Amino acid sequence: MIALMRRRIFLSSATAALAQQSVPIEKFEPRSMLKAKATPINGPAFPVIDFHAHLSWAARSKNGVALTGDRTFIAEPKDLLPTMDRQKLKTVVNLTGGYANGLKQAVDKFDKAYPGRFLTMTEPAWALTQDPNYPKLQGDLLNEAKRNGACGLKVLKTLGLYLRSNISDGKLIEIDDKRFDPLWDACGQLKIPVAIHVSDPIAFFLPTDRFNERFEELNNHPDWSFHGKDFPSNDQLLAARNRVFARHPKTQFVGLHVGNFAEDLANVSNTLDNHPNFHVDIAARVGELGRQPRASRKFFDKYQDRILFGTDAVPNGFETPQQIFGDQLYEIYYRFLETTDEYFNYAPAPVPPQGRWQIYGIGLPQGILKKVYHNNAAKLLGLTRI
Repeated sequence: MIALMRRRIFLSSATAALAQQSVPIEKFEPRSMLKAKATPINGPAFPVIDFHAHLSWAARSKNGVALTGDRTFIAEPKDLLPTMDRQKLKTVVNLTGGYANGLKQAVDKFDKAYPGRFLTMTEPAWALTQDPNYPKLQGDLLNEAKRNGACGLKVLKTLGLYLRSNISDGKLIEIDDKRFDPLWDACGQLKIPVAIHVSDPIAFFLPTDRFNERFEELNNHPDWSFHGKDFPSNDQLLAARNRVFARHPKTQFVGLHVGNFAEDLANVSNTLDNHPNFHVDIAARVGELGRQPRASRKFFDKYQDRILFGTDAVPNGFETPQQIFGDQLYEIYYRFLETTDEYFNYAPAPVPPQGRWQIYGIGLPQGILKKVYHNNAAKLLGLTRI
């Protein structure tokens, strides 16, 4: 009996000691004891086109519709050029260039001031979708954008997840709504690519609970969750998007963030196989690709002509840590693509911003690297290949 009591006292003391040592999950920063190779990164193997960056923005309503064509510039070109030069960034594409006067502002500030170093895409005028004459108005704006120097069209997830038939509380407008068909056709006729983002990580469509691998991220940003309410599922969004690809075979589409389904490369592969006008970039998804290195390597081998380099980079202080424009961000991407290093951070942040895992490099050969870093984007953008 005395021995049993002593054991209970010991266990109670041990439990109390453990309780005193508990650490809130947001403060938990384990340091790996793994002794793994760390290859020094001294720049990429070839000059790089970053197909996916954000250097300007516009005020938006709660449903994602730009309230004005005017731009807010979140960087000065001269502040970005030192990083670009160090990291062999030949060209950075600003996806969110706006339309009308806002686009002209962005092109003047970046593209014309530093020819060849910056390119700017235009965006649809979602605020005009309620106008009965929208297809013509949008077509006129797209032609104007092309004349003013736009290199492509960027479609935010406004379409599919925010844009509604009535600005305040109407039904969500579907991605394959036929009022946009003239827009997609016009992009094909003008030979400008459509960079399209219609969905988010699959975890964003699941309950934010203890089973969600991105719990911390969603807990910090509850407005990023698309679970419940009247949101379509990820499958529904991608199916509608794919119907657009099928209806407009002469238009080149780039599915941003590995086609918005980096967690399921078989699904992305199926879309690539069925739609020759579909391409993908890798922006903000090395965290997903790098934790499935063998599948990712096969994916790059097979689709080496249709994968574009991108980071989703924004200037410091504007967005989430994994997207900060700087040396460390680019070095992580180069390390993932060029080395076979194991178990390293996928983002330049002290705490994993997306989920608590590490990544592995896929060691691509020189021929594939040249295409991914530069030539695939150059082909779509009408630039000289190396």
